[in-house]
Amino acid sequence: MYYIQKSFEVSASHHLKLSYKSKCTNVHGHNWHITVYCKARELNEDGMVADFSEVKQLIHGRLDHADLNKVLPFNPTAENIARWITEQIPTCYKATVQESDGNIATYEEDV
Repeated sequence: MYYIQKSFEVSASHHLKLSYKSKCTNVHGHNWHITVYCKARELNEDGMVADFSEVKQLIHGRLDHADLNKVLPFNPTAENIARWITEQIPTCYKATVQESDGNIATYEEDV
């Protein structure tokens, strides 16, 4: 099995729709630290699990400097964003989304 990971930063705003009172329901921004994990049993015709620049473009290209509530069709919690990332890249099995120091969400597909 081959594994790769790609890390990058996304600057984006959002607000959360919550069932309780929270300051997070107000529009605010983060410098999100995202790590995408991909794997493949065999390499593609170019000798890769996935192209690092394509992985970045698929996620960073859609989210950077965006209002996540406008570009994502769900409540943009770190957990939901991590799951969404794994759905965007065929070889992706796991993603971590850090919205601030100490606040990290991970989504990993069941094998």
